[in-house]
Amino acid sequence: MDDVLLKYFLGELDESERLQLLKQINSDESLKGEYIRLQNIFALTHLTKHERDEEQARASFRRFLRRVEAKRRRERMKSIGKIAAFALVLIASTVFLTLFFSKNNVHEIATNTLYVPAGQRARLTLEDGTNVWLNAQSTLIYPSHFAGKERKVTLTGEAFFDVAKNPRKPFIVESQDIRLKVLGTQFNVYNYPKTGYSRIALIEGSVKISWNANESDHVILKPNQEVNLQGGKASISGITNPNHFLWKDGIYCFENERLLDIIEKLQLYYDVTIKVEDPEIFNVRYTGKFRQRDGIDEILRIIQKIHPFNIEKDIDYNIITLRK
Repeated sequence: MDDVLLKYFLGELDESERLQLLKQINSDESLKGEYIRLQNIFALTHLTKHERDEEQARASFRRFLRRVEAKRRRERMKSIGKIAAFALVLIASTVFLTLFFSKNNVHEIATNTLYVPAGQRARLTLEDGTNVWLNAQSTLIYPSHFAGKERKVTLTGEAFFDVAKNPRKPFIVESQDIRLKVLGTQFNVYNYPKTGYSRIALIEGSVKISWNANESDHVILKPNQEVNLQGGKASISGITNPNHFLWKDGIYCFENERLLDIIEKLQLYYDVTIKVEDPEIFNVRYTGKFRQRDGIDEILRIIQKIHPFNIEKDIDYNIITLRK
């Protein structure tokens, strides 16, 4: 069965095999536990900075499994928590992935928390087949198994969802004071706490968005629409920059955006403070694409060639200052 689970995470099962495996996971507690363990290890090995790293990530996943199993046999690890801790040491000490289990009730649903550090991104597949891409400095809280009448996850930051269809069990995304309800669709949620606004863009399907814990305050998006929520008010328009969603492929795309807005996003994505001493720089507009792996220094150097300014770095305090 380990081979089947491995093929599932590597995308080597066809649709019927995948559905059959998911049914088995739902009815077999032992298999479910193994699925959870591999799911989190897979997410860790796919926290990558590079565009062409899919094969490398798959190879890393295979190698890591062999190392974990070898250590597991030697030390006879008794808990999934120890394996997760071992994964953090071996793969990425900056990744925080916490898996909680109840020791007293085997029927309690385990909750997973995946945090993506600055300058990275991650992709994972939930138990129902839903695919989620997480952008830098984002956190997703999700259950190991969707029980009850709905499939609910909690998001902080930015994520792209490709939701598996299930008319009998709607998919719910809660993000701060926003609640999204869908059945099967593709959409992007941008909702970092520091920005003061939220933006949800719908690619296909339908999504109902409510806010302020009030179902009467809601909008229903149609494909190729986005809603901007700020100050308790909603503004719906067509998607202004379809290339923005390329972030899930490791590309940051800005289209006729003010440098002020670009800087705000770069601060979020790379966890750095950028100060601008000349306010006129803020109003300069820029269109361009950058690879996430290039890093903040290279991105600013490219912009600097088009709109000249001086760059000073304070490494001790992680501050970059832009001067005319």
